[in-house]
Amino acid sequence: MKDTHSPDRAMTTTNPATEEVIDTYPLMSDEEMHAALDACHAAFSDWRMTSHEERGKVLKAIGAKLQERKDEFAALMTREMGKRLEDSRDEIDLCSAICDWTAKAGPEVLADETRELQDGRKGVVSKSPIGVIYGIQPWNFPAYQAVRYAIANLMAGNGVLLKHAEICTGSGLMLRDIFEEAGLPKNLFTVMLIDHDQSDELIAHELVRGVTMTGSAKSGSIIAAKAGEHLKKTVMELGSNDAYLVLEDADIDLAVKTCVAGRIYNNGQTCVNAKRFVVADKVYDAFVDGYVKAMGEVSLGDPTKEDTDLGPMARKDLRETLHEQVEKSVAKGAKIAVGGTMPEGTGYYYPATVLTEVEPGQPAYDEELFGPVASVIRAKDDEDAMRIANDSRFGLGGGIFSKDEDRALELAKQHFDTGMVFINHFNLATPEMPFGGVKDSGYGREHGGFGMTEFINAKAITLPG
Repeated sequence: MKDTHSPDRAMTTTNPATEEVIDTYPLMSDEEMHAALDACHAAFSDWRMTSHEERGKVLKAIGAKLQERKDEFAALMTREMGKRLEDSRDEIDLCSAICDWTAKAGPEVLADETRELQDGRKGVVSKSPIGVIYGIQPWNFPAYQAVRYAIANLMAGNGVLLKHAEICTGSGLMLRDIFEEAGLPKNLFTVMLIDHDQSDELIAHELVRGVTMTGSAKSGSIIAAKAGEHLKKTVMELGSNDAYLVLEDADIDLAVKTCVAGRIYNNGQTCVNAKRFVVADKVYDAFVDGYVKAMGEVSLGDPTKEDTDLGPMARKDLRETLHEQVEKSVAKGAKIAVGGTMPEGTGYYYPATVLTEVEPGQPAYDEELFGPVASVIRAKDDEDAMRIANDSRFGLGGGIFSKDEDRALELAKQHFDTGMVFINHFNLATPEMPFGGVKDSGYGREHGGFGMTEFINAKAITLPG
């Protein structure tokens, strides 16, 4: 049994804007971890017998409670990971919308299906909950990342465990409190304060029936392998290097404005941020001139101030990694059009940066830059732009700018090798539409009803005709 009083058996949260310690949380002992799992399973055993309508009422109450405590929760998220206060409030609004939509759509999505069989028998497909679902979630959206999988699985009748990123531990615990204040049975949503070794043990435990994770492709590969070793189903929402195509007939002013917002939203630390900007040669100069000017005007500063466009990165090591990727890209031929200098002073700040002359072999082309650095790539024409967009091991999201929306829609459907495509706008996620990727960006889907059926038992029941 691990000693919870040992100094190295604790997690500390730090404000990335001020570098001041916020709080320290002791990790669970193995005994506490197993007790929490047992309690979650016991709560699931009761919850699974409730109707879809009863579950929906609780989820709707959670959405309302999130709104009631929005300012308090938003302030905590901003302190823990540095996102602008406005973005934190937007995140809570999205979480409430997920609760409301899931509560409304859930009964239909999860309803039994009756089928007439060819031999005259009757078939019923029952969508039954399977048990406790374990989620491993990152820090960039402290509320949303947890809500995204938790609400869908609670609607399906499952129990939910959350291992949140260390730097937003307080947000995870506040979310648990909000869920329970809204009427969710105690222990049904449980925050696990555990280390990596304990996490592996949890994945292997017989009471854990599924594992979902959001994070890097490298981490996803490790977690998926560990779960696969124990025959546990997984959903993986992993990193990406989303390409936004600026085609020859694009509205350049719209593209510039949207691509700035798409790159710096959430301080540039989002899996579906716009990251690579693939621009047809015919409009390349016009786009770059406007884009570099606009990125140069982005204000970097205190995330609690209304006039701040870009706050700090979440951790010191993340900023160092990003700057190293910029330097390596420049060493291999990329040019810094604006930004690219590590600021001095307190806080993990990094300026809005644009790299041009980006080509294969550079981190700016091949890797995900998880921060406010844009990679601009010149394409010969529209067809070449589509080829470059797909020339990536990732495939989460992407965008197309074109005045011909019918053609853009056809490109999105037939040629863009990603899970999501945004035409003439930038977006993160909507409750009504599936969210997820292909290739190294993972597998499985959340939102749009799909998340409610990822961890269910589609039980086939047949009766005589």
